[in-house]
Amino acid sequence: MPTLDWIGKQAVLNHHNEVPFHLLCCNPELSVGEDSGNLLLQGDNLLALKALLPYYAGQVKCIYIDPPYNTGNEGWVYNDNVNNPEMREWLGKVVGNEAEDLSRHDKWLSMMYPRIVLLKEMLRDDGSLWVSLDDNEIHHARSILDEIFGSNNFITTIIWEKNYSPKSTARHLSANHDFILIYAKDSDKWQRNLLPRSEEQDNRYRNLDNDPRGLWKPGGLDARNYYSLGTYPITTPSGRIITGPPKGSYWRVSLEKLKELDAGNRIWWGEKGENVPSIKRFLSEVRQGVVPETIWTYDEVGHTQEAKQEIVRILPDAVNVFNTPKPTRLIQRVIQIASDPGDLILDSFAGSGTTGQAAIQMDRRFILIEIDPNIARNITAERLHRVILGYDWNDQKDNTRHEEGLGGGFRFCELGPTLFDANGQIRNEVSFTELANHVFFTETGQPLPQADAEKTSLLGVSNGVAVYLLYNGIMQDAGNTLTPPILESLLSFEGPKVIYGDGCLVGQERLRQAGVVFKQIPYEVRTR
Repeated sequence: MPTLDWIGKQAVLNHHNEVPFHLLCCNPELSVGEDSGNLLLQGDNLLALKALLPYYAGQVKCIYIDPPYNTGNEGWVYNDNVNNPEMREWLGKVVGNEAEDLSRHDKWLSMMYPRIVLLKEMLRDDGSLWVSLDDNEIHHARSILDEIFGSNNFITTIIWEKNYSPKSTARHLSANHDFILIYAKDSDKWQRNLLPRSEEQDNRYRNLDNDPRGLWKPGGLDARNYYSLGTYPITTPSGRIITGPPKGSYWRVSLEKLKELDAGNRIWWGEKGENVPSIKRFLSEVRQGVVPETIWTYDEVGHTQEAKQEIVRILPDAVNVFNTPKPTRLIQRVIQIASDPGDLILDSFAGSGTTGQAAIQMDRRFILIEIDPNIARNITAERLHRVILGYDWNDQKDNTRHEEGLGGGFRFCELGPTLFDANGQIRNEVSFTELANHVFFTETGQPLPQADAEKTSLLGVSNGVAVYLLYNGIMQDAGNTLTPPILESLLSFEGPKVIYGDGCLVGQERLRQAGVVFKQIPYEVRTR
């Protein structure tokens, strides 16, 4: 498979493994409502995704991201700590346009690659990633997404009509659309949902002959696909002879099947019985949903102006911060197709928090990540606060109106220090639960099972192996060292075991007999 190369690629291919694990510090003052499983995390999304892996790896059903489009006018900065001399020259500098910054595409690809790798790890096996972009990076994004996800897991490209009128100031053509790329973690396991039927679609069904089976609409009998039994003449009830299907097409059913359908009053010949026959499609027999299409018009899912109006209504001070926000209806469409109620949605470029609002409205849980502390606190969190608890707004006539809250809540967290200090020692403030999540994830590649999250030395069992942690007084007076008495107390599980502790006073032969692999803290705990 062809791959894309760029300045810095070799340095970022495994950069996600070099990113240290950070602690999460929750802020009750900025959190809102009930703890309903929703999370807003402020911090660089590369560090944040790595910090979330021990808790959410393989748990997310749908990821939607709206990364920088790299237009040259967004003011984003490349700041990843990659050990590469060429890339160190990029640090702290605003990425400019094509004429000013000849490496802007290299920077964008180097920024996106490790993040997409971590996003893939967050997905469930039946999950999907949706990426909003425009013409600036769509072709580059396809290349790295094919490389990371596999080209066989590419689903499609959505075209979203983002503007409702052309721009007269456009230099060449007015760009009225954006793209949304869809990749499945495993296309064989991913299932899309149908969209609800609209009133307009149902209104296409009528009942011209008062059929007791109810509303129906006519479907053409001819089709372009070759059918060896589809070239016969038809005699209508009025006696008119139709010599065959239209030129270049075939009847879609055989003459025998046509007679069978007609006998069951499933053929419409027109009011006078002389029309080309149509097959009656009954509303009661169609699927109670519509297959999603790849072109989304603004009247279906909204446009950028609608998105700005939403922000003005909810949070007037935020309107000048985001030039191209996404309308809630657009994200609702993504969530509708890609997830079910109760599923976990992730947006690692949260911005104004549209994804969080859409997730609440559709009874999903969410994780949002926003790098800018001012935006995270004053816009993202504040918007979620208002849509959860309710808010007042002024209409075009300056009348004050009240919007009822959606209910629910979220935790506001920030990235804390790394789990390990500069000397490789576990920080004193690290709790048992924090280290337990880290140890179980780095040992198994899975989050700590919620059912086993109680404070016990047995963290959980993965692939038949039990993982234990002796830390921070979990064994009460027995300490954090594996001794013969402690070993005996842990042998209720009969399979192989991995035990983490400060030290071990049990001989190697006894450990072998008990099926135990001992790993010393902190030296054998993975730091990255």
